[in-house]
Amino acid sequence: MTVTIYHNPRCSKSRQTLALLREHGVEPDIVEYLKTPPTAAELQRITDQLGLSPRQLMRTGEKEYKDNGLADESLDDHALIEAMCDHPRLIQRPIVIAGDRARIGRPPEAVLDILP
Repeated sequence: MTVTIYHNPRCSKSRQTLALLREHGVEPDIVEYLKTPPTAAELQRITDQLGLSPRQLMRTGEKEYKDNGLADESLDDHALIEAMCDHPRLIQRPIVIAGDRARIGRPPEAVLDILP
């Protein structure tokens, strides 16, 4: 089974989660999502796998969240996903996907229950 981590090497939780995966013998595919943002279809799949709405996947404290008026409750899921595609810093991190299951590594140990 392929394990993928959507990783930001500047984020301590992301680094800790990657180290934890490796400690458990998993060498994941690493997607540096700030350099290679996921597509809208990928983000939709990720939110489905996480069981979260697009809004729940967003980092609401980021400048881009405020600057783009994303707190507006009238925005639909499509608009929020497009905003995350355009501004990947808005995406919670790290996200680990193993098969058809996904977890956000906050805390890093949250990803352990989906590992093969």
